[in-house]
Amino acid sequence: MGENDRLAEEFEQQRPRLRAVAYRILGSLSEADDAVQESWLRLSRTNATEIENLEGWLTTVVARICLNVLRARRSRAEEPLEAYVPEPIVSADAGVDPEHEALLADAVGLALQVVLQTLEPPERLAYILHDMFAVPFDEIARMVQRSPAATRQLASRARRRVQGAPAAPDPDLARQREVVDAFFAAQREGDFGALVAVLDPEVVLRNHRLSGVTEVHGAERVARGARGFRHMAPFARPALINGAAGVAVFTGDEPFAVLAFTVADGRAVAIDVFAEPALVARLDLRALAG
Repeated sequence: MGENDRLAEEFEQQRPRLRAVAYRILGSLSEADDAVQESWLRLSRTNATEIENLEGWLTTVVARICLNVLRARRSRAEEPLEAYVPEPIVSADAGVDPEHEALLADAVGLALQVVLQTLEPPERLAYILHDMFAVPFDEIARMVQRSPAATRQLASRARRRVQGAPAAPDPDLARQREVVDAFFAAQREGDFGALVAVLDPEVVLRNHRLSGVTEVHGAERVARGARGFRHMAPFARPALINGAAGVAVFTGDEPFAVLAFTVADGRAVAIDVFAEPALVARLDLRALAG
């Protein structure tokens, strides 16, 4: 095996982890894949014999690429790209696609991913790399051009924000599905009381559109809105959204929307609706069609 082939093989072994790092930071699978591919191009132009720790080197390169992407988003504020993230990962209800397993390891639910997108880029990088991927603060400090102590503070601030996120999803997928199924059964019937019963009193519904993210708070307000869309309930197909119970809504064979539920203590505490045509069109929903 030649040196280039050996290097390519080692990179492919690292790819799942690198995609997971990039997706957690960027919230966009397409941008994560671009970042990972860029890291390969940089590796291929580098004298790999001088790299002592390939995993650490690649993690650093991908993180820096992602940080540049985050900063570029902020500099193009006139383009509401944040409405496109987090980009949900959709799988058939039978189980998570093996290609996505590494991305969804450690049960990072969509509600947490939403909170991560609100952090400043250096905070997001420090928290994700240290708390999720065990990268030492000394290494992260060089990426964000801060001292290790200041970098530790970035992660601490991010951690406090994350601790204020909605409750962690119920780990029992069957219980999650029961709540989601009960929600759509009540929606089909237009049963306001049954809808309220499956929603946490403080539930938040977030509608992710190109124009921005709008929120509706409270069980009664969310139930009233859901009842207004009862005609769509029969077209909801079970799906896993970032590894949790949710649905994809189709009109005929064409996907119309994706709804991700965060279920805790037997009720939905958050519902994220993705109905922006440009976003829905780029999601891989082939496993749910037909």
